[in-house]
Amino acid sequence: MSTKDYIEKDYYKALGVANDASQAEIKKVYRKLARNLHPDKNPGDPKAEARFKEVSEAYDVLSDPAKRKEYDEARSLFGTGGFGGFGGFGAGADQRRTNVNFNVSDMFGGGSSSGRLNDLFDGLFGANAGRTGGRAAGPTRGQDASADVTLGFEEAVRGVTMPLRLSGPATCKTCGGLGARPGTAPRRCPNCGGSGYVSRNQGAFGFSEPCVECRGSGQIIDDPCPDCHGAGATTQTRTINVRIPAGVRDGARVRVPGKGTPGTHGAPAGDLYVTVHVEPHKLLGRSGDDLTLTVPITFAEAALGTTLRVPTLDGSVALKIAPGTPSGRTLRVRGRGVNRRGHSGDLLVTVEVTVPTHLENQARETLQQFAATQTEDPRPEITAALGEG
Repeated sequence: MSTKDYIEKDYYKALGVANDASQAEIKKVYRKLARNLHPDKNPGDPKAEARFKEVSEAYDVLSDPAKRKEYDEARSLFGTGGFGGFGGFGAGADQRRTNVNFNVSDMFGGGSSSGRLNDLFDGLFGANAGRTGGRAAGPTRGQDASADVTLGFEEAVRGVTMPLRLSGPATCKTCGGLGARPGTAPRRCPNCGGSGYVSRNQGAFGFSEPCVECRGSGQIIDDPCPDCHGAGATTQTRTINVRIPAGVRDGARVRVPGKGTPGTHGAPAGDLYVTVHVEPHKLLGRSGDDLTLTVPITFAEAALGTTLRVPTLDGSVALKIAPGTPSGRTLRVRGRGVNRRGHSGDLLVTVEVTVPTHLENQARETLQQFAATQTEDPRPEITAALGEG
């Protein structure tokens, strides 16, 4: 995506959130949209697919604090209406869009901020903005892509290799991304000398603009590839196997090198970033590398002690409840949690004493007899406070 597109697109509007929305709110809205718009849920619906790509692109920027800050700074600098309000370069301006040779750091006082602004001007107006001289137009690495997968709880804990179906631009198989018919090769543009830009002077200023002969690529293809027509990429549906590592958490992003959009002129492809969504387990929860479980027990079991069988992801284990265990106590079963990178977490079992809602007559009488034998005050501090009052 060009810097111009990067600024003109309203990612907040795409997700339907305010500009000051929190990261948690952005994540919540995106997950809801992604579930409803996912191609697997809307097969053959091009509008849903386009909208899914739009919200995925927006989330890729707004979910990353560094990218979001850069995006907000760029839109603050140029306004949210695109390029119409900057320097007369709007769609209605009569003059041509050219690159003026001046140094942006002179305007903004240098420092790291000016360096970022120079990079921004380079993307907006070409490689010559903010510096003199030209830049040879060579191979350009492909852009990164994003995708979403939903895993079951156990799949996320154990890890899984799963097929992922992608539809989008991919390196042309016929020409290998060069854009030229097999057996031929692009040649350097004679008009710009391969730089992709031509320069001219007007008064005290020097101007450079994309070469019209090669359209700024620096290369001319005399015999284009019959399949991609010189673009070097075609729209393809491909299936790749993605390895999701064991212990992955909900919301984690897994990088798959070289599986993004293809580069130009034979340059390497970008990377694919897969966002993982984990479905909850019906019994178990997770805290870091530990698994959590809540187990109800009776008053008798808590008072007298007992041994229970509790479930884990690898069968069941025996759990000893000591006599006098209070409600809410958490017991640890070592090594029965998430195994990640050679380290295993534990299973944390919290016991909760249940109170019967209905008692038979005999049970009621027995409990009353038991209560009558109790001499220990379970609320000594409260009793003392009431006595002082």
